[in-house]
Amino acid sequence: MVKVSSSTKIQKIINTADKHLIIGAGFVGLGMAQALKAADIPYDQVDASDNIGGNWYHGVYETAHIISSRKITQFTHFPMPDNYPDFPSAQNMLDYLNAFCDRFDLREQIELNRTISYVRPVENNLWEVTFADGEQRIYKGVVMCNGHHWCKRFPKFQGEFNGEIIHSKDYKHPDQLRGKRVLVIGAGNSACDIAAEAARVSAKSVLSMRESVWFIPKTFAGIPVADLPAWRSPKWLQRLTILKIIRQAFGSHKFAGVSVPSLPKWRSPQWLSRFTVYAIIRLSFGSHEDYGLSKPKHRIFEKHPTINSEVPYYLKHGRITPKLAVSRLDGWEVEFVDGSRETFDLIICATGYYVAYPFLPPELQRVEGSVVKCYADSFLDDYKGLYYVGWAQVRGGVGSVIAAYGPMFCRYLKLQDEINVPLGLVFKEMGHKLPNTHLCDPQEFFNQLKLTDLSFNRLVTKARQIDAQHPSFRNQPLPPSPSIQQIQSLVR
Repeated sequence: MVKVSSSTKIQKIINTADKHLIIGAGFVGLGMAQALKAADIPYDQVDASDNIGGNWYHGVYETAHIISSRKITQFTHFPMPDNYPDFPSAQNMLDYLNAFCDRFDLREQIELNRTISYVRPVENNLWEVTFADGEQRIYKGVVMCNGHHWCKRFPKFQGEFNGEIIHSKDYKHPDQLRGKRVLVIGAGNSACDIAAEAARVSAKSVLSMRESVWFIPKTFAGIPVADLPAWRSPKWLQRLTILKIIRQAFGSHKFAGVSVPSLPKWRSPQWLSRFTVYAIIRLSFGSHEDYGLSKPKHRIFEKHPTINSEVPYYLKHGRITPKLAVSRLDGWEVEFVDGSRETFDLIICATGYYVAYPFLPPELQRVEGSVVKCYADSFLDDYKGLYYVGWAQVRGGVGSVIAAYGPMFCRYLKLQDEINVPLGLVFKEMGHKLPNTHLCDPQEFFNQLKLTDLSFNRLVTKARQIDAQHPSFRNQPLPPSPSIQQIQSLVR
């Protein structure tokens, strides 16, 4: 028997079936809200936290700075202030997102401290959203922008440790490191930032990496690496790419004299960017062997880049000691796979996060590893009205990507209103493949977006054809979660 406390309250279902619900008010959620508002698409927006900003509000350490530059991180239609540094701080980023929110009058639509416990499809292709306080609402669709920097991933250790073990998300201030013997596990940007911080204030800083990474310097010749002119495609290459895209879309050469639209600051092809970055790494740092590290087993950009100039610096000064993976814990000591042992007071696991949608039923859990199996970045082929947005890891700043994707996503939503079948099914029938990586290359993203823009009429025609082939399509309704179902039965 389930006991229902006096505080438990199932409220009357609120019908907001003419609206979409945006989950999350971080960088991506705010960008999508602004796009929906500009397109006159009705929406509500909720966030579980007590303020906007997402990870920049509740998830980063006080000394954090962005690793991509200001120019490519900002929304292209809302530049950051000129007095911001090339690499804005966490406080700069939070101030910027608040300014963005106010500039586009988004705050009134945002409900804070609203935790969602369950989202499920119901009759008539609608979606029922249940909140932690028992309130339920009906929506046309749900746009999930709940981020991927909150569900902590911890390694599994053998043995016991006498000291403290925390996740990098729980690290907030250098005082947590001061005077301690610190082990940082990981090789990503947070791991390197924290190891460098420990090199300044701790008694010992050790960085444990399962394998070496490419350390990309934040600047070269005084310019943020991401802003280097070498990363920009020349006009002739942009035009050639556009013509290739058009021919792929229409199977014809009749557009050879087309006027090429302006492009969203495209970067060079990945092979050229990879070669450029490799040259910068060799000129700035030399070889991995110079730092007692093995050469990485992956090519540049095959994993999310580690952009850090301080770790090589502190390796050379002996303030950071590199180690291989952890083998086991033993009291105050940690044994590594090479058999060496070190004594520590604190272990910080900068081992990343799971991509998670805990409010979805099992039938809609489409995450495999770090990849969401959806079409065209957001869409399912068997359910309409549920959209996975912002789950990928963008190489470079997210602002320019969201600024470009938001208006296109709104066109998708309006097309979805015109057809009965899921838009994901249309993309599937048109030959789109499910993603096999969570890494997003901006060049490929903008190429695909431009292709979609140029051939949108073809997409509309195809969508209507497929819709006509499935006149009886309906989302398969799913039951409430067992806990919600039990509570509802008791209060009736």
